[in-house]
Amino acid sequence: MVDNTVTIVGNLTADPEIRVTDGGATLAEIRIAQNKNKRTADGSWEPGDPMFFQGTVWNDMAENAAASLQKGMRVIVVGKLNYRSWETQDGQNRSVVDISIDEIAPSLRWAKASVERASGGMPSSQEPVARENYEEDEAPF
Repeated sequence: MVDNTVTIVGNLTADPEIRVTDGGATLAEIRIAQNKNKRTADGSWEPGDPMFFQGTVWNDMAENAAASLQKGMRVIVVGKLNYRSWETQDGQNRSVVDISIDEIAPSLRWAKASVERASGGMPSSQEPVARENYEEDEAPF
């Protein structure tokens, strides 16, 4: 199986748009711009052509993203590329490559974040615990 995982760092061009599907699943649509600034021979920077991406976050992560992220924030996105094509009502063919987002987080390069554990995670009694008694040839995890 081919793994097409990508990592994108860019700025949100809009607040995450959250909605609920007919089946009851929550999703948030994410739009990201990535600026491609270029360094010139004299060491200064000149703007390059921006790249735009869209992605989808599902369920609890969609709700967390909508509550935590907003337009202009620098984010890090990890996900898989999906290709979709369709025909418009007037017969034109359209296609888009979007990201099925596995992880999304604010970038801490030029910002600070405060993390609050969301409900619905692993119960505290089932949190991972480091093992003390492992064989010498066995990894300690």
